[in-house]
Amino acid sequence: MSLYTDYLAEIETRKAEGLHPKPIDDGALVAELIAQIEDTDNAYRKDSLEFFIYNTLPGTTSAAGVKAAFLKKIILGEAVVAEITPAFAFELLSHMKGGPSVAVLLDLALGDDAAIAAQAAEVLKTQVFLYEADTVRLADAYKAGNAVAKEILESYVQAEFFTKLPDVDDVVEVVTYIAAEGDISTDLLSPGNQAHSRSDRELHGKCMISEAAQKEIEALKLQHPGKRVMLIAEKGTMGVGSSRMSGVNNVALWTGKQASPYVPFVNIAPVVAGTNGISPIFLTTVGVTGGIGLDLKNWVKKLDENGKPILNNEGNPILDQKYSVETGTVLKIDTKAKKLTSEDGEELADVASAFTPQKVEFMKAGGSYAVVFGKMLQTFAAETLGVKAPLVFAPNKEVSHEGQGLTAVEKIFNRNARGTTPGKTLHAGSDVRVKVNIVGSQDTTGLMTSQELEAMAATVISPSVDGAYQSGCHTASVWDKKAQANIPRLMKFMNNFGLITARDPKGQYHSMTDVIHKVLNDITVDDWDIIIGGDSHTRMSKGVAFGADSGTVALALATGEATMPIPESVKVTFKGKMADHMDFRDVVHATQAQMLQQHGDNVFQGRVIEVHIGTLLADQAFTFTDWTAEMKAKASICISNDETLIGSLELAKHRIQVMIDKGMDNEAGTLAGLIAKADKRIAEIRSGEKPALTPDENAKYVAEVVVDLDQIVEPMIADPDVNNADPSRRYTHDTIRPISYYGAEKKVDLGFVGSCMVHKGDMKIVAQMLKNLEKSQGKVEFKAPLVVAAPTYNIIDELKQEGDWEILQKYSGFEFDDLFPKTQNRTEYENILYLERPGCNLCMGNQEKAAKGDTVLATSTRLFQGRVVEDTADKKGESLLASTPVVVLSAILGRTPSADEYKSAVEGIDLTKFAPPVQAPATSRSAHF
Repeated sequence: MSLYTDYLAEIETRKAEGLHPKPIDDGALVAELIAQIEDTDNAYRKDSLEFFIYNTLPGTTSAAGVKAAFLKKIILGEAVVAEITPAFAFELLSHMKGGPSVAVLLDLALGDDAAIAAQAAEVLKTQVFLYEADTVRLADAYKAGNAVAKEILESYVQAEFFTKLPDVDDVVEVVTYIAAEGDISTDLLSPGNQAHSRSDRELHGKCMISEAAQKEIEALKLQHPGKRVMLIAEKGTMGVGSSRMSGVNNVALWTGKQASPYVPFVNIAPVVAGTNGISPIFLTTVGVTGGIGLDLKNWVKKLDENGKPILNNEGNPILDQKYSVETGTVLKIDTKAKKLTSEDGEELADVASAFTPQKVEFMKAGGSYAVVFGKMLQTFAAETLGVKAPLVFAPNKEVSHEGQGLTAVEKIFNRNARGTTPGKTLHAGSDVRVKVNIVGSQDTTGLMTSQELEAMAATVISPSVDGAYQSGCHTASVWDKKAQANIPRLMKFMNNFGLITARDPKGQYHSMTDVIHKVLNDITVDDWDIIIGGDSHTRMSKGVAFGADSGTVALALATGEATMPIPESVKVTFKGKMADHMDFRDVVHATQAQMLQQHGDNVFQGRVIEVHIGTLLADQAFTFTDWTAEMKAKASICISNDETLIGSLELAKHRIQVMIDKGMDNEAGTLAGLIAKADKRIAEIRSGEKPALTPDENAKYVAEVVVDLDQIVEPMIADPDVNNADPSRRYTHDTIRPISYYGAEKKVDLGFVGSCMVHKGDMKIVAQMLKNLEKSQGKVEFKAPLVVAAPTYNIIDELKQEGDWEILQKYSGFEFDDLFPKTQNRTEYENILYLERPGCNLCMGNQEKAAKGDTVLATSTRLFQGRVVEDTADKKGESLLASTPVVVLSAILGRTPSADEYKSAVEGIDLTKFAPPVQAPATSRSAHF
């Protein structure tokens, strides 16, 4: 069997599933196609030609390398294919976007044939994905007197690769499609349980919303030719929960435009909208594809004579419809006036925020990557020619307020800024290119990140990145056929690219399925760092971290940079004292509740939460910063005391050393370099040269929230409120209820202690509760299953050393075994304790799930519809979120406990405490560490 006949067999299999042939990334298969193309009598020649031209992936895939080499032979006359003239060969090279294609174009442009060199130069002038190997060749040729090289460089200085592109249409006509009422999570657009197919864009596209919705969208396109379908979150925010490049890819696949006729299923320029706008990290992803994201403001709060919102019986604001966007409504987007109008031209909304100069550039260029690389290419060319580059791209907006201090995030951005006006202090609202110190890629988006790296022709991590990690946590639960097919391939690619990888492609160290955010929290060893991670929960307790789509992660890996506005900040401080029976997770929930009480609206949305929580070490503080993703914040910063920060850095050093001892460091000594960086930072703090990061006293905040710990008198639960009469109020994180609300009567079908929201202390709390119950009752019986998944292996190792793992084992009916990992996801649960492999487990929802229709009480973060638990025809699944002791007790009781039952159960247990005024010495180690 040849690779080609294997490919034909795969095509037949896909045809039965309603799919087209899969795009080709294998160079060996392309070589077979070429052999069949050159054989004019070959029975497969016609199809081989189609596959070669229209179905071979560009970038740095091995397929692209073989294709580019053959196109070069055609241009040089060394091969003749009637259907591919030399001119067409140049056109095909122009769509391959870097890597082998650029190398071939440089060979031709710098070659001896003047006519061919001129043609190659014209194509090169349109390309932007050039790397050091390419730019060095150009620079050397120019210095040697090559006129073609000079011509290309002059074109780059003028940024003709951008200026000669068509401008954005003055008017974009759209037809509306309401995807859902209320907040739309990215799970609706790209379900977590379909994560395995994300790199197969056509296959993954079939999971967007529903088959019925896809048919409705197709019908709208037929009814309204020439108009673009605008996907809408009615009475809600579009894209909450995560950046999810696959979600944007799916929307673009169904509603966008094909990026190139020669690259299948890569679409760009989707139009998305929400009554309450677009989630910030999702909006960044829309920009990656050159799309449009609109804040519709089509529903407004009804106000009384005093200007205050009128509330309904449930205490929610009553909304008035300003204008209708019901499915099938034709609207116009005036991109020049930056207005949304009716079909007849009546102004409906100001959409200026969607058409900033930078966003318009992304639209014109077909995505943000081309602009980022274009700016770098222009700078290189100007420096090489010794000239000043003309102002082609919109200048970065630089906001500076004389006499105004800096918030913590403003300080970090100013320190890491690149290309800004020298000596100018920048405040929120400024657009800034920043150095990225730490990058994280997770396993269900990692294959897409690797594809993005190939597409932008990147082959090695930027030397300016201090450290990068590829996780295995999202596929840790079940080592099924999908994981076995995808994960080793991903780890090999990322390991070769220069990342520290959870699994060793060579099999020399034990795989670590540690939750990515926990690992990134450990390898971030400077409170001035900027972190980019391929997950919305990239929120560190050191530095400032941003969850990002797979493409932005790829860009950070390849360039060591990210571009974004400096976000506004909300300051959160604390007063009072925590009650002895309360857990710090309740402080987290109370912050959301008290913020809404104090401000009415969610002032956290789209902003940085600057939390003054400095007496908690990194793991415990992470519980707060991690949750800020669900508060719809763009990021969070933990303001730490000097001694506490030193303690956190010493802990990070220890855990990095564990990774080194396991054999995870690479030839570049990345992990060893992080330990050295931590030592340097500790020395700076101890010497007083550079204390822990703090904002200036005269910094300006959008809002301030003061959390009163004295008000937190009973455990709090975040409730998805699945039966709320207002769909826009369901599945948000704004409904925070005290445990007494449930009257000790709400049935709990499953408890889950795990995900990134728990730390070692939570595992110890589970063990302590079991010990207490065993002592008082003689035994422990579960009336509901309790699933426990520690976030990292080092936590399990430490629990074993300290004796806590033994009690967990005693009551477990299942304990993970790395030698024999599960190959199928669990569909039924017994009323026992399950000790699952470190990783995301139920929180991710792509492998393990609760039974349909269950009420789950969990420590995790996700209460989205269908994520942890799906609905049945008769009952909606519920994912309620609470502290570890509440979850454990509820699983034992089979219901939510009363406040008295809870107090009794936690008596004498070392819960996660927080006391703002207390200064913890650097040498301290609580029971949680």
